Amino acid sequence: MSAALTLATAAHADRLDALVAAFHQEHGITLNAEARQAGIAPLLAGSPHGAAYLIGPPRAPIGYVVVTFGWSLEFGGLDGFVDEIYVRPGVRGRGIASETLQSLPRALAGAGLKALHLEVDRTAESTQRLYARAGFTPRPDYMLMTRRF
Repeated sequence: MSAALTLATAAHADRLDALVAAFHQEHGITLNAEARQAGIAPLLAGSPHGAAYLIGPPRAPIGYVVVTFGWSLEFGGLDGFVDEIYVRPGVRGRGIASETLQSLPRALAGAGLKALHLEVDRTAESTQRLYARAGFTPRPDYMLMTRRF
């Protein structure tokens, strides 16, 4: 099975929304459909703040990945953050997420991306191994902190 990436557009809205809803349900993220769709829409309209990619065939995607963009002096320019990555449960364990995380930097390098970040549950050892295989390493002495508004 291929982890080919397709930049999601407005034509993919329903398929992406269904995948995001499945991810949110699986992870206990409570966001109503209207708010979820409002978060997705700018990405599909070409927002400079992020991009959504469908994984697999665009007509029947098997997952998605969303990257948001920022600027980092430490990394010398444009950086990205993997906000969400999801692969349908029925096709997990086939290397699709690994392939996606390997190909994503290549897809974004043309835009001048200097670094790609992600967060992982400290207790999710198998997920940490997946990310390590894709070249992500923990940053000693750093942890992600968040303030909600």
